[in-house]
Amino acid sequence: MAVNGAEELSAIVSRSLQAEYESVRVKVHGLVQGLSTDQLWQRPYSYGNSVGHLLLHLTGNLSYYIGAQIAGSGYVRNRPLEFSDTSRRPKDEVLRAFDEAVAMVVSTLRRHTAEDWHRPYEAVGSSVKDRLGIFVHCAAHADHHAGQMIYLCKQLALAGPGSPAR
Repeated sequence: MAVNGAEELSAIVSRSLQAEYESVRVKVHGLVQGLSTDQLWQRPYSYGNSVGHLLLHLTGNLSYYIGAQIAGSGYVRNRPLEFSDTSRRPKDEVLRAFDEAVAMVVSTLRRHTAEDWHRPYEAVGSSVKDRLGIFVHCAAHADHHAGQMIYLCKQLALAGPGSPAR
């Protein structure tokens, strides 16, 4: 009976986390849909990030902490570039990469078993010690940055489409 309970709880945790990652993906798309590629890369605050750089950061975060460390993707992260990239990639390309990272996380969650959740986890830049912890941490991290995007998008809308980038 306990084994069935553990598997049932594992399935619930997996589905809940999948829904959270998908919710963040949908929220980000909703925020970004009205931005031009130029606006995506504008920094409305001199001390902050652009929406585009936050998207690069979330993509890198998920691709490293879950893709490379759990899914075995081989992804090599360049975290400083996530905030300094000057290539100004098209919005659709940046969103596609983000979507692929979220899809990879969801796919990895679908394959997780009850035994996988408490398996040891170790990665550079993380103090999380098990796999459940890193999935929760990355979901919270993604939602945090989606919240920052709300304010950036509001400021960009107030500034208008022709405002100069900072």
